Amino acid sequence: MERKQYKRYSREFKLKSVRLASLGEKPKAQIARELGIRVNQLRNWRLEFEEEERIGAPKRAPAQEEDVAKFRHENARLLEENELLKKAAIYSARGST
Repeated sequence: MERKQYKRYSREFKLKSVRLASLGEKPKAQIARELGIRVNQLRNWRLEFEEEERIGAPKRAPAQEEDVAKFRHENARLLEENELLKKAAIYSARGST
């Protein structure tokens, strides 16, 4: 059985969904059905926004975390290459004189 692709929702959609659910005009299950999401997803989004409010900064997306890790790794590799090239330049300058 093939796995379904995860759908990514925008921050605005999540905020509107959580606000709509918090108004309490309709049951959360009905709101979730109308929006095409699970009830538990509404709860998770609400908890995320509460955590953001408590901390004061929005939570990074997993893709952003991967990008940051990749850039840090690349930066470390480039710094090592720079050091190696500096040493090679010093060595070749000594040999030519």
